[in-house]
Amino acid sequence: MYRSAARRLLPALCRRTGHFRRQVSPVGCSAPIIPPAAFFVTAASENARNHKPNSFESGNHPSSSSTSLGEGRNPRFTGGAKAHWQEEQASVLQASLRHVIRLGWSDAAMIAGAKEVGVSPSIVGSFPRKEAELVEFFMDDCLQKLIDIIDMKEDLKTLIPSHRVAKLVRIRLEMQAPYISKWPQALSIQAQPSNVSTSFKQRAMLVDEIWHAAGDEATDTDWYVKRTILGGIYSAAELYMLTDASPDFQDTWEFLDERIRDAFNLKKTVQEAKYLAEAVGAGMGGSAQEFVKKLFQR
Repeated sequence: MYRSAARRLLPALCRRTGHFRRQVSPVGCSAPIIPPAAFFVTAASENARNHKPNSFESGNHPSSSSTSLGEGRNPRFTGGAKAHWQEEQASVLQASLRHVIRLGWSDAAMIAGAKEVGVSPSIVGSFPRKEAELVEFFMDDCLQKLIDIIDMKEDLKTLIPSHRVAKLVRIRLEMQAPYISKWPQALSIQAQPSNVSTSFKQRAMLVDEIWHAAGDEATDTDWYVKRTILGGIYSAAELYMLTDASPDFQDTWEFLDERIRDAFNLKKTVQEAKYLAEAVGAGMGGSAQEFVKKLFQR
């Protein structure tokens, strides 16, 4: 199911955005339809030159004694996720975030931020896409914070990959908690045609960073499939969070843990189906016993 989703989403996105020109995708190009919520897929090719092979299974990830979470960092993060913002613009946007809860993702919040740092409100005119750039700055800021956490938190290295991925996705989503009442507006801004390509790229970078931190070294189709699956899980949890009235979003974290667990069990499920098909094809009896043995030997 997930692989077929990847085959539908990624090639169509290749044709629409042109991001995959330098790399031949292992996924066939067949369907031209992209679901609006698929913010996470683009920019995969920008990371492709930096990835290495692995699988969902915990036994194939680098050990904590020999590989730190920061190793294999994508070169684009060397200068920081926010390196492309000018200093004065960055200070205005950072201050503007403190006004978003009251004023939303708007020019008004940016003007209030400019006044707070003692800059003329006319600087808002230097942002061609106004509130979209405020949302994009927030996304960059959260990514940089996540990278810093990955580099500093030693306890992450002791977690198995599935728990590490779930932990990092939760940490990232918790950064949006203070803005949850205004986040539907942010999603609407990101979905506008003029902003969607940057939204794709930022979410793809986020998902790729989480997989790197989990020790992923996947190749070929697996590389795309993993990022498509995790991107879908991230988006689903993000939407679930918008309507979660439980204390401290506990229902969201339970939903997230279940989806991550399902994703990491996907490979096992596929293998079990293969063994079942072999047993049925050969007839029951001895082959069924062999099937059961295989299930419990793994």
